Amino acid sequence: MKQHTLILVSICVFTFLAKAEPPKGFSALFNGKNLDGWNAKPNGWAVENGILTRKPKSGYIWTEKAYGDFILDVEVKVSKRCNSGIFFRTDPKNAVQGGFEIQVMDTTGKKKLGKHDNGAFYDALAPSANPAKPLGEWNRFVIACNGPNISVSINGTEVVKADLDKWTTGNKNPDGSRNKFKTALKDLPRKGHIGFQDHGQDVWYRNIYLKSLN
Repeated sequence: MKQHTLILVSICVFTFLAKAEPPKGFSALFNGKNLDGWNAKPNGWAVENGILTRKPKSGYIWTEKAYGDFILDVEVKVSKRCNSGIFFRTDPKNAVQGGFEIQVMDTTGKKKLGKHDNGAFYDALAPSANPAKPLGEWNRFVIACNGPNISVSINGTEVVKADLDKWTTGNKNPDGSRNKFKTALKDLPRKGHIGFQDHGQDVWYRNIYLKSLN
């Protein structure tokens, strides 16, 4: 009887997580059943048990729609040494130069953080903290874009607060360090697609919600 109770509780918990309702004012970008609303390579990203799952050589997966000002609320789980990214305001045909990325990476226990670590505004601003949960657990990212203002929170802790208007020169950050962007960040489009990156290691996304601010 005890074993059956535990199984039932586990099923209930899984069902709740896989079918969680959007927060108030948000809509679901991912329905947990299929890739409706997304563009991806055939036989690439898959839906498994309500979870968006990276498969070998999946490449990027992009929203069909473009978004400008919004709040994105998403849960992420990484594998050991995982390297992935959440792209936004991006041109899928030019992902490297045509938009922005928040790094998704296994930096478990790391204290000295750089511009390529988990939660970083990729190549532009290092995260101020590393509030990631132990490897194998889900982490909640909240990314807010409002005009030039970008903020990132992980598990309730703000780790990035950026003003794009401070990036006035190509290949250069406000602190004088170099970045990959040929175009000054202030001059990049402020509307584009949201996407997730396959960089060769397993990564999972679920409960993907968005609130439009414009």
